[in-house]
Amino acid sequence: MSNVIDAEVRPAAPAQPVKVPGCFVRIQGTYGSLRTAEQRVADFILKHPEELIYLTVTELAERTETSESTVVRLCQKIGYKGYQEFKIVLARDLVEPTNAIYDQIEPSDDLTSLKHKVFQANGQALQDTLEVLSEQDLARAIDAIAAARRVEIYGVGGSAPIALDAYHKCLKLGIPAIAISDSDMMAMSSSLLQGGTVALGISHTGASRDVCEALHNARGAGATTICITHRSTSPITKVSDIKLFTAAKETAFRSDAMSSRIAQLSIVDTIYVGVALKDYERATRTVARTRQATASKRY
Repeated sequence: MSNVIDAEVRPAAPAQPVKVPGCFVRIQGTYGSLRTAEQRVADFILKHPEELIYLTVTELAERTETSESTVVRLCQKIGYKGYQEFKIVLARDLVEPTNAIYDQIEPSDDLTSLKHKVFQANGQALQDTLEVLSEQDLARAIDAIAAARRVEIYGVGGSAPIALDAYHKCLKLGIPAIAISDSDMMAMSSSLLQGGTVALGISHTGASRDVCEALHNARGAGATTICITHRSTSPITKVSDIKLFTAAKETAFRSDAMSSRIAQLSIVDTIYVGVALKDYERATRTVARTRQATASKRY
C-alpha cells in the first residue's frame, strides 16, 4: 500500500529534452511559408538528415522531384548562402546538436511539470533565436540606432510592450525615441521621418498591417527600417532594410508568440548594450543621470 501512496504523491519528472540539429529550427520556423516544392525538400531533410549529407544538390533535387534552384532557394530562405553551407552546418549539428525541444504541455500536467515546461520553452526560444539571429544584421541595427537622430518604434497587441521596452532602453541612452501603438499615429509619424532616422517595427507574425504600413512610410521618407519578427518571409520583411529574426516552438496551451516575446526582449537588450558600448563613457553618464532622476521616486 505504501508503494501505491508514494507513486500517487511523487511529483512528475521534469520534461526531458530531446536533442535535434540546430539548423532544423530554421526549417520549422519557415515551413508554413514555403512553397509546395520547397516543403518536399524540407520534409526530406527532416526525415533523412544523415543521408542528406552525402547527396549532391542534383541528387537531392531528383530524390524530392524538384529542381536544383528549389533546393538552393530553400537553403537561402532559412539563412544559408547555399546548399553546401547548409550541409556543413547540418553535419556539425548531427555530431553535436545544440538545441533541445521539450515535451508538449498537457491538460493533466501538475504545477511542477508546468513550471519546468514553461521555463524550458522560454529557454529553448532563446537558444533557437541564437541559431537564426544574424550577427551581421544585428551589428547593422546597432550601428543604425547608435547613429540615429531619432528612433520610432512600432508595435501593436502583444508587441506593444516590447516596443515600449525598446523606447525605455533608448531613453536611458539619451537617444531621441518614441514608441507608438496607435495605427493613425504610426501612419502620420512615420510619414514625417527623414534620412538619418530609424524606424523599428516589432511583429511576431510579421503580418500586422499597421506596422508594415508604418515601415513602408518610413522607408519612403528616407529612414532606415528594422524589423524584429518570427517569419522570414512575412510582409514586414519586404519593407525592412535590416531583419532580425526570433524562433520559438508552439506547444499546446501556449503559442510560439509567448516564447518569442522573451527572445524579442533579448534582442532589444542586445541592441541596447551594443549601442552603449559604441560610446561607453557617454552611455555611463546618461544611464547614471536617468537613475538619479528617478531616485527620489523610490522608498
